[in-house]
Amino acid sequence: MKLDGAVAVIAGGASGLGEETARYLSQCGMKVGVVDIQSCGTTPSVKVDITDEAQIIAAFRELANQLGTPRLVLNTTGVGGSGLTVGPSASVDAATFRRVLEVNTLGAFNLVRAAAMLMINSAADDQGERGVIINTSSIVAMEGQIGTAAYAAAKGGVNAMTLPLARELARYGVRVMTVAPGIFETPMFSNARGPMVDWLRDQVVYPDRPGNAVEFAEMIEHIGCNRMLNGSVIRLDGAYRVPPGKHEWWEN
Repeated sequence: MKLDGAVAVIAGGASGLGEETARYLSQCGMKVGVVDIQSCGTTPSVKVDITDEAQIIAAFRELANQLGTPRLVLNTTGVGGSGLTVGPSASVDAATFRRVLEVNTLGAFNLVRAAAMLMINSAADDQGERGVIINTSSIVAMEGQIGTAAYAAAKGGVNAMTLPLARELARYGVRVMTVAPGIFETPMFSNARGPMVDWLRDQVVYPDRPGNAVEFAEMIEHIGCNRMLNGSVIRLDGAYRVPPGKHEWWEN
Protein backbone atom coordinates (compact mmCIF):
# COMPACT_ATOMS: atom_id res chain seq x y z
CA MET A 1 0.00 0.00 0.00
CA LYS A 2 1.27 3.46 -0.84
CA LEU A 3 1.64 5.47 2.36
CA ASP A 4 2.63 8.88 1.01
CA GLY A 5 -0.43 11.13 1.18
CA ALA A 6 -2.58 8.50 2.90
CA VAL A 7 -4.24 8.90 6.31
CA ALA A 8 -3.10 7.12 9.47
CA VAL A 9 -4.82 7.05 12.86
CA ILE A 10 -2.79 6.13 15.94
CA ALA A 11 -4.59 5.06 19.11
CA GLY A 12 -2.34 5.84 22.06
CA GLY A 13 -0.42 8.32 19.92
CA ALA A 14 0.09 10.87 22.70
CA SER A 15 3.04 9.02 24.25
CA GLY A 16 5.51 6.16 23.94
CA LEU A 17 5.57 3.92 20.88
CA GLY A 18 2.43 5.55 19.50
CA GLU A 19 3.84 9.06 19.70
CA GLU A 20 7.07 8.07 17.94
CA THR A 21 5.15 6.20 15.24
CA ALA A 22 2.87 9.20 14.65
CA ARG A 23 5.95 11.37 14.17
CA TYR A 24 7.65 8.82 11.91
CA LEU A 25 4.63 8.24 9.67
CA SER A 26 4.21 12.00 9.31
CA GLN A 27 7.79 12.14 8.04
CA CYS A 28 6.84 9.40 5.56
CA GLY A 29 4.24 11.76 4.11
CA MET A 30 1.16 10.41 5.85
CA LYS A 31 -1.57 12.60 7.32
CA VAL A 32 -1.73 11.46 10.94
CA GLY A 33 -4.50 11.73 13.53
CA VAL A 34 -4.43 10.52 17.12
CA VAL A 35 -7.00 9.10 19.51
CA ASP A 36 -5.90 8.91 23.13
CA ILE A 37 -7.25 9.17 26.65
CA GLN A 38 -4.89 12.11 27.20
CA SER A 39 -4.43 15.34 25.26
CA CYS A 40 -2.04 15.34 22.30
CA GLY A 41 -0.04 18.40 21.17
CA THR A 42 -0.73 19.92 17.76
CA THR A 43 -1.54 16.72 15.85
CA PRO A 44 -5.25 16.39 14.93
CA SER A 45 -6.52 14.38 17.86
CA VAL A 46 -9.60 13.28 19.76
CA LYS A 47 -9.64 12.46 23.46
CA VAL A 48 -11.33 9.09 23.91
CA ASP A 49 -11.66 6.06 26.17
CA ILE A 50 -10.93 3.08 23.92
CA THR A 51 -13.09 0.81 26.09
CA ASP A 52 -16.17 2.84 25.12
CA GLU A 53 -17.41 1.60 21.74
CA ALA A 54 -19.52 4.67 20.98
CA GLN A 55 -16.67 7.04 21.82
CA ILE A 56 -14.13 5.29 19.61
CA ILE A 57 -16.54 5.08 16.65
CA ALA A 58 -17.36 8.78 17.00
CA ALA A 59 -13.66 9.67 17.29
CA PHE A 60 -12.80 7.82 14.09
CA ARG A 61 -15.62 9.53 12.23
CA GLU A 62 -14.45 12.91 13.48
CA LEU A 63 -10.89 12.33 12.31
CA ALA A 64 -12.12 10.96 8.99
CA ASN A 65 -14.08 14.18 8.47
CA GLN A 66 -10.91 16.18 9.16
CA LEU A 67 -8.31 14.10 7.34
CA GLY A 68 -10.08 11.54 5.15
CA THR A 69 -10.67 7.81 5.54
CA PRO A 70 -7.72 6.12 7.28
CA ARG A 71 -5.66 3.61 5.33
CA LEU A 72 -3.45 2.61 8.25
CA VAL A 73 -4.70 2.31 11.83
CA LEU A 74 -2.40 1.44 14.73
CA ASN A 75 -3.40 0.65 18.30
CA THR A 76 -0.69 1.11 20.94
CA THR A 77 -2.97 1.57 23.96
CA GLY A 78 -2.66 -0.68 26.98
CA VAL A 79 -2.43 -1.05 30.76
CA GLY A 80 -0.39 -3.52 32.81
CA GLY A 81 -2.10 -4.52 36.05
CA SER A 82 0.85 -6.60 37.20
CA GLY A 83 1.12 -8.31 40.57
CA LEU A 84 0.53 -11.57 42.39
CA THR A 85 -2.92 -13.15 42.39
CA VAL A 86 -2.85 -15.03 45.71
CA GLY A 87 -1.00 -14.95 49.02
CA PRO A 88 -0.25 -12.14 51.48
CA SER A 89 1.19 -9.85 48.76
CA ALA A 90 -1.62 -10.43 46.24
CA SER A 91 -2.69 -7.25 44.40
CA VAL A 92 -4.55 -8.57 41.33
CA ASP A 93 -8.21 -9.32 41.96
CA ALA A 94 -11.15 -9.80 39.60
CA ALA A 95 -11.71 -6.06 39.21
CA THR A 96 -8.08 -5.49 38.21
CA PHE A 97 -8.15 -8.43 35.81
CA ARG A 98 -11.37 -7.17 34.23
CA ARG A 99 -9.96 -3.66 33.70
CA VAL A 100 -6.83 -5.04 32.01
CA LEU A 101 -9.01 -7.10 29.66
CA GLU A 102 -11.27 -4.14 28.92
CA VAL A 103 -8.44 -1.81 27.92
CA ASN A 104 -6.15 -4.26 26.13
CA THR A 105 -8.53 -6.79 24.56
CA LEU A 106 -11.92 -5.13 24.30
CA GLY A 107 -10.20 -1.87 23.38
CA ALA A 108 -8.38 -3.58 20.52
CA PHE A 109 -11.64 -5.09 19.27
CA ASN A 110 -13.41 -1.72 19.45
CA LEU A 111 -10.61 -0.13 17.45
CA VAL A 112 -10.74 -2.79 14.73
CA ARG A 113 -14.50 -2.34 14.37
CA ALA A 114 -14.34 1.45 14.25
CA ALA A 115 -11.54 1.43 11.69
CA ALA A 116 -13.06 -1.31 9.55
CA MET A 117 -16.45 0.45 9.40
CA LEU A 118 -14.79 3.34 7.61
CA MET A 119 -12.37 1.33 5.49
CA ILE A 120 -14.89 -1.10 3.99
CA ASN A 121 -16.96 1.79 2.62
CA SER A 122 -13.99 3.56 1.04
CA ALA A 123 -12.59 3.21 -2.47
CA ALA A 124 -9.98 0.47 -2.92
CA ASP A 125 -6.59 1.13 -4.50
CA ASP A 126 -5.49 -0.42 -7.79
CA GLN A 127 -4.67 -3.69 -5.98
CA GLY A 128 -8.05 -3.89 -4.26
CA GLU A 129 -6.70 -2.85 -0.86
CA ARG A 130 -8.59 -0.52 1.45
CA GLY A 131 -6.31 -0.48 4.47
CA VAL A 132 -4.45 -2.22 7.27
CA ILE A 133 -5.26 -2.36 10.99
CA ILE A 134 -2.40 -3.12 13.38
CA ASN A 135 -2.77 -3.96 17.05
CA THR A 136 0.07 -4.00 19.58
CA SER A 137 0.44 -7.07 21.76
CA SER A 138 3.49 -8.17 23.76
CA ILE A 139 5.84 -11.13 23.92
CA VAL A 140 4.46 -11.54 27.46
CA ALA A 141 1.39 -13.04 25.76
CA MET A 142 3.58 -15.99 24.74
CA GLU A 143 5.96 -16.12 27.72
CA GLY A 144 4.35 -14.46 30.70
CA GLN A 145 6.51 -14.11 33.79
CA ILE A 146 5.36 -14.29 37.40
CA GLY A 147 3.01 -11.41 38.12
CA THR A 148 1.73 -10.86 34.58
CA ALA A 149 -1.29 -13.19 34.42
CA ALA A 150 -3.78 -10.41 33.62
CA TYR A 151 -1.59 -8.69 31.04
CA ALA A 152 -0.59 -11.97 29.38
CA ALA A 153 -4.23 -13.06 29.12
CA ALA A 154 -5.31 -9.71 27.69
CA LYS A 155 -2.56 -9.55 25.08
CA GLY A 156 -3.08 -13.23 24.30
CA GLY A 157 -6.62 -12.29 23.36
CA VAL A 158 -5.28 -9.67 20.96
CA ASN A 159 -3.05 -12.29 19.34
CA ALA A 160 -5.90 -14.78 19.06
CA MET A 161 -8.29 -12.38 17.31
CA THR A 162 -5.76 -11.38 14.64
CA LEU A 163 -6.26 -14.26 12.20
CA PRO A 164 -10.07 -14.57 12.40
CA LEU A 165 -10.43 -10.81 11.88
CA ALA A 166 -8.00 -10.91 8.95
CA ARG A 167 -10.01 -13.73 7.40
CA GLU A 168 -13.27 -11.86 7.94
CA LEU A 169 -12.06 -8.55 6.50
CA ALA A 170 -10.16 -10.05 3.56
CA ARG A 171 -13.16 -9.76 1.23
CA TYR A 172 -13.06 -5.98 1.76
CA GLY A 173 -9.34 -5.68 1.07
CA VAL A 174 -8.52 -4.86 4.70
CA ARG A 175 -5.54 -6.50 6.38
CA VAL A 176 -5.20 -7.14 10.13
CA MET A 177 -1.83 -7.55 11.84
CA THR A 178 -0.40 -7.56 15.36
CA VAL A 179 3.08 -6.60 16.54
CA ALA A 180 4.36 -8.14 19.79
CA PRO A 181 7.25 -5.99 21.06
CA GLY A 182 9.83 -7.02 23.60
CA ILE A 183 11.52 -4.40 25.76
CA PHE A 184 11.52 -0.91 24.25
CA GLU A 185 12.86 2.41 25.49
CA THR A 186 9.63 4.21 26.14
CA PRO A 187 9.29 6.77 28.96
CA MET A 188 7.45 4.20 31.10
CA PHE A 189 10.34 1.72 30.89
CA SER A 190 13.24 4.17 30.70
CA ASN A 191 12.15 5.96 33.88
CA ALA A 192 11.64 2.74 35.84
CA ARG A 193 14.21 1.74 38.46
CA GLY A 194 14.98 -1.36 40.49
CA PRO A 195 16.47 -4.86 40.22
CA MET A 196 13.74 -6.15 37.91
CA VAL A 197 14.38 -3.38 35.37
CA ASP A 198 18.15 -3.91 35.48
CA TRP A 199 17.64 -7.65 35.05
CA LEU A 200 15.28 -7.19 32.11
CA ARG A 201 17.73 -4.94 30.28
CA ASP A 202 20.35 -7.68 30.35
CA GLN A 203 18.11 -10.28 28.68
CA VAL A 204 18.00 -8.92 25.11
CA VAL A 205 20.24 -11.08 22.89
CA TYR A 206 21.06 -8.84 19.90
CA PRO A 207 21.19 -5.97 19.70
CA ASP A 208 22.15 -6.11 23.38
CA ARG A 209 19.84 -3.28 24.42
CA PRO A 210 16.14 -2.49 24.58
CA GLY A 211 14.57 -1.49 21.30
CA ASN A 212 14.30 2.13 20.22
CA ALA A 213 10.81 3.45 19.53
CA VAL A 214 11.78 4.34 15.97
CA GLU A 215 12.49 0.65 15.29
CA PHE A 216 8.89 -0.11 16.22
CA ALA A 217 7.75 2.69 13.90
CA GLU A 218 9.83 1.25 11.06
CA MET A 219 8.02 -2.07 11.50
CA ILE A 220 4.65 -0.33 11.26
CA GLU A 221 5.73 1.40 8.06
CA HIS A 222 6.82 -1.92 6.57
CA ILE A 223 3.58 -3.64 7.48
CA GLY A 224 1.72 -0.78 5.83
CA CYS A 225 3.68 -1.17 2.60
CA ASN A 226 3.88 -4.98 2.36
CA ARG A 227 0.57 -6.50 1.25
CA MET A 228 1.63 -10.04 2.09
CA LEU A 229 1.73 -9.25 5.80
CA ASN A 230 -1.72 -10.25 6.98
CA GLY A 231 -3.26 -12.31 9.78
CA SER A 232 -0.03 -12.75 11.73
CA VAL A 233 1.63 -11.74 14.99
CA ILE A 234 5.18 -10.45 14.49
CA ARG A 235 7.64 -10.55 17.39
CA LEU A 236 9.92 -7.52 17.58
CA ASP A 237 12.25 -8.38 20.42
CA GLY A 238 15.95 -8.86 19.53
CA ALA A 239 15.64 -12.60 20.28
CA TYR A 240 14.53 -11.84 23.84
CA ARG A 241 12.62 -14.61 25.60
CA VAL A 242 10.83 -13.81 28.86
CA PRO A 243 12.19 -15.88 31.77
CA PRO A 244 9.88 -16.94 34.63
CA GLY A 245 10.73 -13.98 36.87
CA LYS A 246 10.81 -13.89 40.66
CA HIS A 247 8.13 -13.84 43.34
CA GLU A 248 10.09 -11.40 45.49
CA TRP A 249 9.71 -8.62 42.93
CA TRP A 250 6.04 -8.40 43.94
CA GLU A 251 6.25 -9.26 47.63
CA ASN A 252 6.14 -6.57 50.28
